[in-house]
Amino acid sequence: MTRLYNDPAAFADEALEGFAAAHRRWVRPVPGGVVRATAKTPGQVAVVIGGGSGHYPAFSGLVGQGLAHGAAVGNVFASPSAQQIRTVARAAESGGGVLLLYGNYAGDVLHFGQAAERLNAEGTATRTFAVTDDLSSATPDEAHKRRGIAGDLPVFKAAAAAAEQGLPLDEVARVAAHANARTRSFGIAFSGCTLPGADHPLFTVPEDRMAVGLGIHGEPGIGEAAVPTADEAAELLVSTLLKELPDGVTAPDGQRAAVILNGLGSVKYEELFVVYRRVARLLADAGVQAVDPEVGELVTSFDMAGISLTLTWLDDTLEALWTAPADAPAYRKGSVPEAVAAQEDEASYETVSGPEPYVASDDSRHAAATALDALGRIKETVDAHADELGRIDAVAGDGDHGIGMQRGSSAAYEAALRAKDLGAGARSLLTAAGDAWADRAGGTSGALWGIILRAVADALGDTEPPTPATVAHGVRQASDGVRRTGGAEVGDKTMVDVLVPFAEALVQQAAEGAELTAAWARAADVAERAARDTARLVPRMGRARPHAEKSLGTPDAGAHSLALIVRAVHGALATCQ
Repeated sequence: MTRLYNDPAAFADEALEGFAAAHRRWVRPVPGGVVRATAKTPGQVAVVIGGGSGHYPAFSGLVGQGLAHGAAVGNVFASPSAQQIRTVARAAESGGGVLLLYGNYAGDVLHFGQAAERLNAEGTATRTFAVTDDLSSATPDEAHKRRGIAGDLPVFKAAAAAAEQGLPLDEVARVAAHANARTRSFGIAFSGCTLPGADHPLFTVPEDRMAVGLGIHGEPGIGEAAVPTADEAAELLVSTLLKELPDGVTAPDGQRAAVILNGLGSVKYEELFVVYRRVARLLADAGVQAVDPEVGELVTSFDMAGISLTLTWLDDTLEALWTAPADAPAYRKGSVPEAVAAQEDEASYETVSGPEPYVASDDSRHAAATALDALGRIKETVDAHADELGRIDAVAGDGDHGIGMQRGSSAAYEAALRAKDLGAGARSLLTAAGDAWADRAGGTSGALWGIILRAVADALGDTEPPTPATVAHGVRQASDGVRRTGGAEVGDKTMVDVLVPFAEALVQQAAEGAELTAAWARAADVAERAARDTARLVPRMGRARPHAEKSLGTPDAGAHSLALIVRAVHGALATCQ
């Protein structure tokens, strides 16, 4: 378990701070992550990787010559925010454009996509690509839904080496896609990981059993089997990967492959070597030549007791990129040319001017005060239920929902408080809160709560007093925005199962002439029933999807937290009457 921490909500930030302090030869910190400490090569494509904390050496440990130019690092098991990614990309880029690489998780897809949109709009050519190497997370005909696990490394390595060769952005992106198409991973685990501040692991298996087909966010496996010997574990991993060959590989015999035997946190190196001796023999017997194999901790999951095997089937191009030299804090290969340290004026930090007072009417400032009270109550509610939200999320997911909601709601309240002190109206205050929530929480829920608060903010404005109709319109716009951005619909077992009926009920109550507090109370009743009803559903999206049956009988964490929040907001509305 994770024993050494201060405030669990600050763990990711403090870990990144310590990492940067320990590796100044390779990296320098920027808001949201790290970039290379070496001088930029003008016109070179910047490969920026990223994801949640808890996976070291992914992602920050892979920044350096021959590997990533920068890494955006989110909260524990949560994607970095779009703002973090954008800031790291701006600090890393040198005129050749940016390729954003990440694992295929909903929060990462949302935030990296939003960052790419902003960068492109600002004139920085940007492409994105999600790694999909875990064959246990979807069938071959739905390979685009597979998650990214230890196969991140060969894809990152290929793209970064291509960038070092001076290839243009579209060609570097093509190389990443080609490496991904020829990469497969599969893993097993004997126990789950324990997040900072938690008193139990995210999943457990009986002492004589193991989870098969696990994820790297503490998700339980898709099945169980008896604990094997080291040789039996090797045989399971190799045989599973040899059953699914990528297009262009007709048979393993005569093929070359990059091989990664990855430890997920508490399976140590000697154990990995015992397993690899059998992996190497099995691959050789199948006619596979292992090229520069890697054995060790490369993509971890805190203290998870597990291993995974990755094969990237090489052609001449990919082999040259895989064997190219690299020098990063946690990954070194060959010899890179001596590099010059970056100059201070190369830093592309965001410049923030001093705060300016807002322009708003007295009516809107009164509404902003109520909104601030509501955000304070939201923060208190989330703090009180954070452990419960984490436990619900861990049933079939990664257990980070409580921590993420705490970070988001706290940041939103603090931003709103600053905005109120500067005279903000309702729109400006809620906009500041939404941006802060998305930025600090990261993950899927961070992005969606940013959308919710911004939609309500736009409906309220900074001049007119809010009415039941305008508030209901804002909530309906929030519902539409969440569905459009996240892709979920009612029945998928997400927050949408609460947000849609809540919005519909609020709109109906407003249309029937109910005053705001009464309308909100009745809609909150609808939201609470809808949240309870998600216990009967199985997830069709997100990290919980491969473990659908495990979640039966348990409500969705995002749906439950939304129901708690709308009830807390009702308290603020009732007080302001």
